[in-house]
Amino acid sequence: MTWFHKNTPPLAPTQEDEKRVRTEGLWTKCEACRNIIWKKDLEENLNVCPRCGAHFRIAARQRLQWLLDPGEWRELDADLASNDPLEFTDTKPYRERLRAAQAATGMKDALLSVVGTLGGQPVVCCTMEYGFIGGSMGCVVGEKITRAAEYALKNRVPLIVISASGGARMMEGAVSLMQMGKVAAQLALLDDAGIPYISVLTDPTTGGVTASYAMLGDLNLAEPGALIGFAGPRVIEQTIRQKLPDGFQRSEFLLEHGMLDAIVPRKQMREYLIRALAFCQPQPAAPA
Repeated sequence: MTWFHKNTPPLAPTQEDEKRVRTEGLWTKCEACRNIIWKKDLEENLNVCPRCGAHFRIAARQRLQWLLDPGEWRELDADLASNDPLEFTDTKPYRERLRAAQAATGMKDALLSVVGTLGGQPVVCCTMEYGFIGGSMGCVVGEKITRAAEYALKNRVPLIVISASGGARMMEGAVSLMQMGKVAAQLALLDDAGIPYISVLTDPTTGGVTASYAMLGDLNLAEPGALIGFAGPRVIEQTIRQKLPDGFQRSEFLLEHGMLDAIVPRKQMREYLIRALAFCQPQPAAPA
């Protein structure tokens, strides 16, 4: 049964409809304090809530634009992309998930690695894109960080890695888990050569990323309130059959228990890293 006539003219928009159209997308809600925030104020505050200081997640390119010196930075290994080594399918083929994530983010995979300067100091900087399958670590992420560390070693410049990840990418199985050891081994060579490696942990940093390169920095920093851990709190509680402390797996808890060197608000991160780089200069190369 037809409940409308096909030639019925559309209803004219009401004043409320027009108001909604004019204001749609201009406001957002902070999930921490539940306040409504004008998006322009949020963006001008580096995506940090001006009411409570909660740090919103940000895109990888946006973070680099805020962090590195103005001007050109050069991307490394921009064309690396996963070839679906396991031909994995769950509710949909992994290849479809990759194409959708690439279209949404404009990136080939979940990590952006670049060469640029920070406070005039040449650096190699890698930053993860949480919008790309939850920033998960697959073969491409592991390979790009390894190559970035190799570049830092060859050119004797500091390495900075900014993590935002749900952990290892399950669609790549053991291939993903192998990246943990590969990256750790390359970071050990960087350490032997006296090249600084600074790790910045943002919300969230979990799973195999936490269990490998995210916690191996000469300096381990975190943004306020970041979720940092390996397994989820519910899994841990069911395993040890104990109630976890309040704030468990948040950056403040980890700092208190010696797992981090400092918590640095986003607006202060650039200047903090500049001071850290001035202090942690690469050691001279050993004579041949």
